[in-house]
Amino acid sequence: MRIKIKLLLVSAALAGFVSCKTSQLIHASTPGNEMFKVTVLYPNGEGKTFDMNYYETKHMPMVAGFLGENLKFYEIDKGISGRTPSDKVPFLAVGYFYVKDVAAYGKAIGANRDAVVNDFKNYTNIQPVIQISEVKQLGFNNAK
Repeated sequence: MRIKIKLLLVSAALAGFVSCKTSQLIHASTPGNEMFKVTVLYPNGEGKTFDMNYYETKHMPMVAGFLGENLKFYEIDKGISGRTPSDKVPFLAVGYFYVKDVAAYGKAIGANRDAVVNDFKNYTNIQPVIQISEVKQLGFNNAK
């Protein structure tokens, strides 16, 4: 009986150690972890408009659908201020697509360019600025 209790305690301790998460770094450039980020920036300015609800519920899911399995995930930022709370927001919104393959991204967007561009009028009068980046490292802080 004592051996079973000791085994149970050791098993529980091992499970606890295995499930503990600490700060982690993932090198995205390691083979098998490659990732690229397409950043879509919508600059603020006089007379600029942006319908966040449409962007969240219609436009981004549409584009994500075009990207298919190449898409790892996407994010949307809604600008709320500049460097300080009283500074104007430099970008009304920023969208991010995290993809595995830049060439596949370009091919998917190229094949659906008209649908993507023609949808702009449904949520903004801003010409977006695009930047494509290689994600070099991901860091996680799991501190509570």
